[in-house]
Amino acid sequence: MDNEIKTWLYDILQSINEIDGYFEDKPRKFEEYSKDTKTKRAIERNIEII
Repeated sequence: MDNEIKTWLYDILQSINEIDGYFEDKPRKFEEYSKDTKTKRAIERNIEII
C-alpha cells in the first residue's frame, strides 16, 4: 500500500479516536454536546480531517 494512503488512513483513525475520547467521561447526549462550544469545534475539525 502507498505510504501516502497509509498516512491518510492513520489520520482518519486518529480523528475517530479523538472524537470518541471527547465523550469518555461525559454523557453522549445531543443536548450536552450542543452546549459545549469547544467540544463542538474540536469534533467539527476532526470531521473535516476524516
